[in-house]
Amino acid sequence: MKLRFLGAAHEVTGSCTLLEAGDYKILIDCGMEQGEDTYENCEIPVLPSNIDCVLLTHAHIDHSGKVPMLVAQGFNGPIYCTGATRVLCNMMLKDSAHIQESEAEWKNRKAERAGGSKYVPLYTMQDVEATLPLFVPCDYEKSYQILDNVKLRFIDAGHLLGSSSIEVTVTEGDVTKVILFSGDVGNVDRPLIKDPVKPEHADIVVIESTYGNRYHGERADYVSQLVRMIQETLDRGGNLVIPAFAVGRTQEMLYLIRYIKDNNLIKNHPNFQVWVDSPMAVEATEIYAGNVMGYYDEEAMEYIRKGIDILHFNGLHKSVTSADSIALNTDKTPKVIISASGMCEAGRIRHHLKHNLWRSESTILFVGYQSVGTLGNKLLGGAAKVKLFGEDVQVNAHIEKMDGISGHADLGILLDWLGNLKDKPEQVFVNHGEDSVCDEFAETIKNTLGFLTTAPYNGAVYDLITGECLEEGNKVRIRKEEPIFKGKKVSAIFENLLRAAKRLMAVVEKSSGFANKDIKKFTAEIDALCDKWEN
Repeated sequence: MKLRFLGAAHEVTGSCTLLEAGDYKILIDCGMEQGEDTYENCEIPVLPSNIDCVLLTHAHIDHSGKVPMLVAQGFNGPIYCTGATRVLCNMMLKDSAHIQESEAEWKNRKAERAGGSKYVPLYTMQDVEATLPLFVPCDYEKSYQILDNVKLRFIDAGHLLGSSSIEVTVTEGDVTKVILFSGDVGNVDRPLIKDPVKPEHADIVVIESTYGNRYHGERADYVSQLVRMIQETLDRGGNLVIPAFAVGRTQEMLYLIRYIKDNNLIKNHPNFQVWVDSPMAVEATEIYAGNVMGYYDEEAMEYIRKGIDILHFNGLHKSVTSADSIALNTDKTPKVIISASGMCEAGRIRHHLKHNLWRSESTILFVGYQSVGTLGNKLLGGAAKVKLFGEDVQVNAHIEKMDGISGHADLGILLDWLGNLKDKPEQVFVNHGEDSVCDEFAETIKNTLGFLTTAPYNGAVYDLITGECLEEGNKVRIRKEEPIFKGKKVSAIFENLLRAAKRLMAVVEKSSGFANKDIKKFTAEIDALCDKWEN
């Protein structure tokens, strides 16, 4: 009985873990890496045709995105997941295939001109079509005998519609182990979906650590925050532009805006217009508005039982075609625009930023995590100017952030989730977090709960019966071409400090337009901070 870590080990994306139970090979998630790569991921050490089944925690591409590639390489077994995950994967994997094919087409045109070699996409739409019939939908809390010695149970993880923690019970000889894979554990008290279910028993736990070193703070009043920003922006005659992930976050925002409209919380702007400008977000909204029994929280279900359409309202428009999207920026009527991508790295949102960032009457509202290096992160960091479509755009718009609406559990929620186990687990493995955060969270678990805890690296292999580490995995970081300080090793924690310093400098540069009294106050605060840390 072995566990092999093949992705999202000391990294945040690309979840993939191989469970070997006797002669059976079971893959838990098969995700695509997104953003910067810290370590080289190990290849799956068995032929895809020899993998017996795949278990998916949820539909996000960093957990499901490589499944069609697995199928293209010979995998033909069942893919177990919840019903909602199957429906969302139908949409998201097709979108991913479209991106793969489009990228390949562009690269091959470029290679042909330069006499280069042909680029082959990770997978095609045809591969996705071959993958979809393999999905086997499962209910929460029901036990499934999926192999001779393997049982499966899905537990609501409260992260995304249909998201799950997965409990796998394996018997090998006279030894039985319950192995719990957390998936992405959700935040609490969020709109629409239920809070994560806390597990009660597990011998082995694999837990994520996305926010394993920080707290979200007290739950914010989402409605009050949103009311203020909509009211102020419309009063100025501007647009409220919301970069939002097409699946999950867009639907949460619609739910909140529907409540605001139903209760007439915006004054002097009757029936203000709201546009969802993303074909995927439009499709996802219809999925969310469909068969949701068993997925939504009690508050949302109470509205549904009263016959209230929780995601549709007067003044809501859905933009699918490019022409519809372009028309939004020629129409001067103040409005709310929700568009993808959530981190402003691609998609239609970049066009809306180009047309609104320079307008002092407009607001850009961020409602999700912005990774380091993304356009969203730069804007939140106080960038005075950004480049869009080869053009410098001055940042005059109000840059806002909605606090507390993260889809991931913070340190406290993760510890509470893990600490609910009635018996002490034999081993806890920490994955799916930034390099230093995995280690920090593992140490916190040891000190707080007293559990034997390890943060494995890519390629690490553990014997689950003896607890022995059979292979340590790859601990060599990918070398960056331009380190922050040449010739000097810099820790991940110190890198965060440098990023904070750059953010401060960006705010300083932007402050030239402040009133003199505000500049004097800002200067005094910086001087005081320097005085504190210089000595």
